[in-house]
Amino acid sequence: MGWSTEQAGADTQSGRSGGEPGAAAAGAGPGDGERTGPGEGERARPPVALSPSRASDFMQCPLLYRFRVIDRLPEKPSAAATRGTVVHAVLERLFDAPAAERTAAGARAMVPGEWEKLLAKRPELAELFAEDAEGERLAGWLAEAEALVERWFSLEDPTRLEPADRELYVETVLESGLQLRGFIDRVDVAPTGEVRIVDYKTGKAPRPQFAEGALFQMKFYALVVWRLRGVVPRRLQLVYLGSGDVVTYDPVEADLRGVERKLLALWEAIQLATVSGDWRPRPTKLCGWCDHQAHCPEFGGTPPVYPLQVRPAEGGVPPQGRMGDI
Repeated sequence: MGWSTEQAGADTQSGRSGGEPGAAAAGAGPGDGERTGPGEGERARPPVALSPSRASDFMQCPLLYRFRVIDRLPEKPSAAATRGTVVHAVLERLFDAPAAERTAAGARAMVPGEWEKLLAKRPELAELFAEDAEGERLAGWLAEAEALVERWFSLEDPTRLEPADRELYVETVLESGLQLRGFIDRVDVAPTGEVRIVDYKTGKAPRPQFAEGALFQMKFYALVVWRLRGVVPRRLQLVYLGSGDVVTYDPVEADLRGVERKLLALWEAIQLATVSGDWRPRPTKLCGWCDHQAHCPEFGGTPPVYPLQVRPAEGGVPPQGRMGDI
């Protein structure tokens, strides 16, 4: 990692707290640099690493994890997820400019260009506005993205920040052999060496009782940074652009050891399901937003033929019953 410094006083906007995890910054669905949909000529492979998004998938619904990681079923583009991707790109590239040029007006002006770049890379996103001949929906969607970008300036001051890293890919292997990886939106390092991990969310901050999901993601990143650098991050910061909230958490080593134990138990359950082929659905209110209802037994669907070799449990019978919460 290229650790650099942030200017003194950049932490003054981080005092607001409260809220909850809400939707991921790029919306619900695949993330952390992982893709879905089978590549040409590719064969299904057992999972080899864990990211925050995929860990959350398994805890939400083991069958959803299977559909995304093993079957790699395609998912429809989401307007909310795509808007989040555009907003993230703007907030990442804004720091390419000198501090004095990092203005709200300049950032808003970047939104259409970042959308065009994304569309060039992923032409399938055009279907989001396929029935928008007059361009009204697209214009409204871009305006929403611009408003989110502008709100960020009321939460943090980019003229006082010099991030050490942006959209940083991190990866480490624990002593157990479990590989962890993911992308961190922003890493700030103070002149004193203290590390702050920042994540942008384009949704609204959730209620406090639902905050643990987003904090789990941030503690995951903190664990990886700790294992890579030997330094426990001083602060974890969630910036909710949808509601204008900033949620902070200061982890300690005991927190990260607890996350590590949870991830090891989670990975053990994933490995068991991988070799047995026993991926049980876990119905929740989130099922209404799932793209895979046609393949889900809870909705009368049939999963694809399991593409990996199954190794039955002792006695020749795979485990039965729903997998418990991790």
